[in-house]
Amino acid sequence: MTESAATPNAPAVTLKPGDPAPDFTLPDTHGTPTTLSDLRGAPVLVVFVPFAFSGTCTSELCELRDNIEDFETAGVRLLVVSTDAVFTLKAWQAAEGYQFDLLSDFWPHGEVARDYGVLDEGAGHALRGSFLIDEDGIIRWCVVNPRGQARHLDDYRRAVAEI
Repeated sequence: MTESAATPNAPAVTLKPGDPAPDFTLPDTHGTPTTLSDLRGAPVLVVFVPFAFSGTCTSELCELRDNIEDFETAGVRLLVVSTDAVFTLKAWQAAEGYQFDLLSDFWPHGEVARDYGVLDEGAGHALRGSFLIDEDGIIRWCVVNPRGQARHLDDYRRAVAEI
């Protein structure tokens, strides 16, 4: 696991490989609830992003969009979580053609990001944290990057290959 550089209001990352993934239920871009525990039986990649429409977040998700077959072939479900509102995420999904789930952690604001140790309380948004969760709900790989530093597709590929 890679941990983020310390920032004044950033949480310490406490989840690590081998820990059970905190369960959650969040609405997707249609308002339909998605519950992590309902997805047991297959691996899930939970990707937290700070802001819809920001340059780095859009670049990261477009790279995931353009390489989604890597995840689908491995049977990995991709869930992207942001503290943005459902309507913002719906517009972003439509603008960029994302075919994976975008989930809103808007209210209670950042509750799921907080549970995963990636909510920057001072800034009110999630850090760039990714968690690969196995079919039994156990975290098998995770990374949290410092502000402004994108995650790398090759890191995702290596993690998925090991699960």
